[in-house]
Amino acid sequence: MADNIVPTRALGPGGPEIPVFALGSWNIWDRMERDDAVALVQRATAAGAGFFDVGNYNMGPHAEGARTDILFGEIVREAGLDRSDYLVCGKLWLWDYPNTGFDDWMHTSLDRIGIDSVDTVVVGDHMAPVDIRQVVRDIQGEIDAGRVSSWGINNWPYDEAVLAIEFAQAEGLTPPSFAQLKYSLVRRSMAEGPFYGELFADGRLTLQASDVFEGGILVGKTSPGRKIGADVGGIRDAIIAAWPGVQKIAEGLAVTPAQLAIAYCLANPATANVLFGCRSIAQFDDAIGALTLLERLGADPIRDAAAGLWLDRDVNPDGTWFPPGGIAGGVAPAPVS
Repeated sequence: MADNIVPTRALGPGGPEIPVFALGSWNIWDRMERDDAVALVQRATAAGAGFFDVGNYNMGPHAEGARTDILFGEIVREAGLDRSDYLVCGKLWLWDYPNTGFDDWMHTSLDRIGIDSVDTVVVGDHMAPVDIRQVVRDIQGEIDAGRVSSWGINNWPYDEAVLAIEFAQAEGLTPPSFAQLKYSLVRRSMAEGPFYGELFADGRLTLQASDVFEGGILVGKTSPGRKIGADVGGIRDAIIAAWPGVQKIAEGLAVTPAQLAIAYCLANPATANVLFGCRSIAQFDDAIGALTLLERLGADPIRDAAAGLWLDRDVNPDGTWFPPGGIAGGVAPAPVS
């Protein structure tokens, strides 16, 4: 295959120009043979998809003692890549914030990978109240120190996303440029709903689609043998039951389920890139077919074919965890067309 075949999109206002593919690290590098991992990183980078989501998974629900970030650093060095050859999206967790501050966490994360800075960072979700204004100030501190260039948010409630944007703009600080949201053939309520849809439509944020394969279920691994992402809304059984339908739609379009899943996300103009797990060159090359599918059919036929797969209709589109209709003091903005 020819090099530089993966196109780029801007990761929101003020964000970097990035490949539309982002390769994840959670439960990836620690389940691969080293030679295979090196070959995959080389292949992805040569294809123009050298964008890697790399986190230190040792806090809160991710207190796993994982070495995936350390392994990633070793892999890119063994692959012979210079730091300028690839982009890194780091992770900042809020589970112990502010007891564990961003400065300490970034130093630890960077040391584990063996780099001096990340190109962007996503600030994780949280269950306990967090001072959003202080989060914005502390992120600015990391930007001013040269450890981070831009930042995004991960599954935050809509009102906190708006607060972060508006406070940063009012104070002359750097606002978030993207939202990393669960988004897939079956999970659409937040990414396509009226709340975040408003932020995407007016250009305040772009979307980074995550968990697009639902831990492998949407590509046929209906009994994942590893820890996978949270089941927001308790719809995982319904997702497993929907697998034959996914397979049938993919067959009807003459593509693989992975290609369908990625192309669906890229068909949304709000999407800057799609974050997915990939454990072999064959899987990466299969993903390339999503670009061909999108070019061949265009966005609308893909979305029409998958229209019946939306399963999280009862999940709050504003990202809150209480029942639909329980948005304190607020009214949902009009749907975005």
